Amino acid sequence: MKYSWEEFARKMGIEPEILENKEARLLKKFVDDLIVPTHCQGCQGLDLSIENPVHHPSYELTPACNHDCIFCYSNVAVKLGKAPKPGYYGWEDPYAITVSQYGEPLMSPKIVEVNRMLRERFPDARLDLQTNGSLLTEELWEKLDFDLVMISLDAATREKHKMITNADTFDNVVNALRIVGVDKSVRSVVRTIFMPGINDEDIPKIAELAASLGVDEMMLQPLTIHELNEERLRKAGLDFERAESIKEYLKAAMEAKKYIDVRISGCQLAIYRTMDALTLFSARRIGRDVAPIVKRKKLQLEEP
Repeated sequence: MKYSWEEFARKMGIEPEILENKEARLLKKFVDDLIVPTHCQGCQGLDLSIENPVHHPSYELTPACNHDCIFCYSNVAVKLGKAPKPGYYGWEDPYAITVSQYGEPLMSPKIVEVNRMLRERFPDARLDLQTNGSLLTEELWEKLDFDLVMISLDAATREKHKMITNADTFDNVVNALRIVGVDKSVRSVVRTIFMPGINDEDIPKIAELAASLGVDEMMLQPLTIHELNEERLRKAGLDFERAESIKEYLKAAMEAKKYIDVRISGCQLAIYRTMDALTLFSARRIGRDVAPIVKRKKLQLEEP
């Protein structure tokens, strides 16, 4: 006969609560108190009853990027010929649309026109801009109209930022965070990838920096390791064991929480909330994956 750990503990004369350690209880409370990231609100991934959830619709502008990040899934998709062609991938009446999930959208000369077209075509949708921030200027910002802006930053110094992105654009990214941080008509988010062994010490510093610039939220995401990036990540010092530890990921988020409204990926949060404290403390996530593909169908829109 199989027993749950609670049943087994009671048969041994021990109440389950005694088996929990303090750190496990703190992790559980932290997870239960977390708010779903603004970007994830309305996403199918929050509903665990959906067998194959898909992300928000996206408008892809270009697979090109002026960064070459050591962890990036987009460059893997490009190398394997799986990056989506430009266009809208989604459905009518979306809750939110992301521009974009592949490449750097601000490299496209069509960014302003596409932004305007999406606003007119989907007036009730939340429009999210996902960017590395290096090309965002005051002049361009005045022409854009988004509800949420996620700017990627995975290091707290120019040197480490250059090592991770292979681009000397740290000051530009910080300036972009400043631009969106002072504009309270938009929800500003710094998006950071948890890479233990590479940016452990940087994460709370990024949180503190972003908060000082007026940024509203940090979205801390777990690292997904794609085969073509594995060697680069190893050379950079990634601790592969800790990268798959839920406990280590949550501890990093707890540390950043001291400085900013930190949130973790909504689909991960939905799963973690189903776990008891001990399971959460010891569980691991699958950190390796194949090159991502877009599950959504391409819907033809009137192009700008």
